[in-house]
Amino acid sequence: MSFFVDIALNLPLNQTFSYKCELEGEEMEGSFGRRVQVPFGSRRLTGIVTGASPALPPSCAVPEEKIRRVSRFIDKEPVLTGELLTLARWVSSYYLSAIGETIFSMLPSGKRETSAGGFSLAADEEAWSRKELSAEQQEAVDGILGGNGVFHYLYGMTGSGKTEVFLSAAEQVLEQGKGVIYLVPEIGLTPQVTKAVVRRFGDTAAVLHSGLTPSNRLGEWKRILSRQARVVIGARSAVFAPVPDLGLVIIDEEHDGSYKSGSSPRYHARQVAMQRCRTLGIPLVMGSATPSVEAWQLMEQGTITRHALTRRLAGGELPATECVNLCTEGSPDGNSLSPRLEEAVTNALRTGKQAILFLNRRGFTNFFRCNSCGFELKCKSCSVTLTYHKAENRLKCHYCGYSVEPPHQCPHCLSLDIGYFGFGTEFVESEVRAKVPAARVIRVDSDSLKSRGELEEKLDAFRKGEYDIMLGTQIVAKGLNFPNLQLVGVILADSGLHMPDFRAAERTFALITQVSGRAGRFAPGGKVIVQSYSPDMPPIDLAVRGEVAEFYERELAQRKLLSFPPYSRLLRLVFRSPVPGEAEKAAAGAAEIITRENAPGEFELLGPSQCPLEMIAGNWRWQIIMRGKKMPPLQRAASAFIRNYAPSGHVYIEADVDPISLL
Repeated sequence: MSFFVDIALNLPLNQTFSYKCELEGEEMEGSFGRRVQVPFGSRRLTGIVTGASPALPPSCAVPEEKIRRVSRFIDKEPVLTGELLTLARWVSSYYLSAIGETIFSMLPSGKRETSAGGFSLAADEEAWSRKELSAEQQEAVDGILGGNGVFHYLYGMTGSGKTEVFLSAAEQVLEQGKGVIYLVPEIGLTPQVTKAVVRRFGDTAAVLHSGLTPSNRLGEWKRILSRQARVVIGARSAVFAPVPDLGLVIIDEEHDGSYKSGSSPRYHARQVAMQRCRTLGIPLVMGSATPSVEAWQLMEQGTITRHALTRRLAGGELPATECVNLCTEGSPDGNSLSPRLEEAVTNALRTGKQAILFLNRRGFTNFFRCNSCGFELKCKSCSVTLTYHKAENRLKCHYCGYSVEPPHQCPHCLSLDIGYFGFGTEFVESEVRAKVPAARVIRVDSDSLKSRGELEEKLDAFRKGEYDIMLGTQIVAKGLNFPNLQLVGVILADSGLHMPDFRAAERTFALITQVSGRAGRFAPGGKVIVQSYSPDMPPIDLAVRGEVAEFYERELAQRKLLSFPPYSRLLRLVFRSPVPGEAEKAAAGAAEIITRENAPGEFELLGPSQCPLEMIAGNWRWQIIMRGKKMPPLQRAASAFIRNYAPSGHVYIEADVDPISLL
């Protein structure tokens, strides 16, 4: 039997293509949702069947005799469901991405399925066993599943038992014969939560993470489709898991920026989950100790129902937090540890307790400068300074990976009066080992993690007391519980505060609050010391004082005054080109076209202007930011521009709806 199929290809073209199927044994009714191999030009590409009909659709502009044939079906069973295709069309429309690219970002790429194996559950099993819910927790579970609205938020301090509420709600949904999706920021950074889910639900849990091979991922995908796995835990892309009879979606640490995709389609998992839950009429529950500003405003408005957890359940208390002004109380020799923080570390270790030192900056020192002429050594392909890594004796770019040996004299004026300034985690490690020689120190950042599973091994070793001090980047701020941890030191709270981005204050507040929450979770006496050159800045001052509501009130007032989200909607167009001047010219032309083609007053056009990071990986970058009260006018204008504009072959355009970074 021959029939015609609509096929989406993984190409930046917002359309499907018609092909003819004359393969023996293939029926039209069973073709939807299966991957196929098809000829496209001179290439053979993988596509997905999105529709089938006995006759060529009238909308097809190609005569029937010229329609090419499907080479073969890759799958015996569908890997795409009708619900996911509807969701893909919404994502494609909302985020201005091609339908084929959108569908293939959802699907596993493996051709043959294999078992994904499991997670090691050797350590600390008691921490994951089922616990009796407190009155607050039980009230939250009842409220989430009670049918009162679709969107819910579990808000509470770190250590208040949010994970147990999520797991209890998931259990009740499973008892009703429905499935659950549980999203976490990054599987590798949240091993404790992942293990809790796997231990609670056993073989009915599927873990989708970046460590899976394409074949492993396909195996898990098919376990989900066949209902062998009913609880799916994973990072951002797990929001697309093909769970039959989905009954609940959970987003842990909702504020985390990793839920936003950095490549096309540039979707936000929270927005996709809200759309999916709204369409299916099922509850979505988000949770965090530091909600995003947008989520906080929706809670205040009542669009999202808030469920508050107000106390720590493991016997701990909120830690005593103090701030050290580095301008007046910093180390006299310019080192990273102030005398007060050094003393606190020594005292914690003397009593047999552990400490975490947090600095969101890798490397030894963060830039090279000539003291004679002021020359700073920058990446040849990016507009950023190079970071010195002492262990490798290399200056490295953290954006494109370029590295070079440190010069012995200034490359500009040949002066020998050169030096390195600033400090990173490698510098802090060197200083701690020198000042506390008896301490067992472990560093956890992306430079020190060389193999798969090494992060989990280091965290387990610290939990078991094999190390006294753990220092690292934001990896150590994410959802980790250490029973013997007494002290947390934030080495430099200002590191992200002065970035040219309207979310800098929100990120700074969240990081300080989250990393501070690691201390004193299981016993009283926890202590947090925050070092800063700007201790009076509201994000730092309010985080230190624990004034969460006041921070959001002030931040919302500031955003309203400046007309930034959530009081406006943004759509960002980035033009990049390896040819100097081409990106600027394209951005200027785009601004002129968009202004001419749209009614005045519908939205505001900011730019064109250079991106704060003007060059990345050899590409010059310019941007236009469209700002308006509602998103549809911005999407219509940007979509019409992208569809009809033909830039030069040297220019690439990125469309970012609801951007979370403007760098």
